[in-house]
Amino acid sequence: MRFDRRQFTLAGAAFAASPLLTLSQRSAHAATVGDNGLHTQPFITETFLDLAEDLADAQAQGKGLVVMFEQRGCPYCKEMHEVNFASQKVRDAILPHFSFVQLDLWGSREATDFDGKAMEEKELAKRWGVNFTPTLSFFAKDTQVTGSESGRMIEAARLPGYFKPFHFVSMFEFVAEGRHKDENFQRYLQEKFANYEKRGEKPDVW
Repeated sequence: MRFDRRQFTLAGAAFAASPLLTLSQRSAHAATVGDNGLHTQPFITETFLDLAEDLADAQAQGKGLVVMFEQRGCPYCKEMHEVNFASQKVRDAILPHFSFVQLDLWGSREATDFDGKAMEEKELAKRWGVNFTPTLSFFAKDTQVTGSESGRMIEAARLPGYFKPFHFVSMFEFVAEGRHKDENFQRYLQEKFANYEKRGEKPDVW
């Protein structure tokens, strides 16, 4: 699948211009929690947690990979699932362009880093410098895996903590459009807001 920047941009514009979930609607979108205490989603891929293979599988579909670190009882993880992922507009904007793998910040499942080193989830989180949840690590669909670098060294971008839907979707756009290669996320957002202002529009950034 070839990435269509126009398609992604239009999806993001439709998302920003449309109303999202209201406070009264949020309670109707409670996310399911699994036995491990982490929220579940139908789009989270169940894998052997060999991250190089997971990225290769995503790339074969024309997608990038997002590795989500979460933990039991995390209120901001709950917000991400029950607000951001509960929005059809958010899902429509991001799911065609990324696959998702979920890791437990304190988990003991074996995960294999991009350099082939296997360790428990909690050790991988430590190795990547992940200290709180949710943390989303992005790997672009054109990421080259040499087998000698950890995920921390080759990630395209990182979303540290909970971001409201507009900024959340913007980070996915930032990576999918390849803008992470030559500018930082803050500059990207400034340009995006400037474009809205030129069009006389005001994005919904609640």
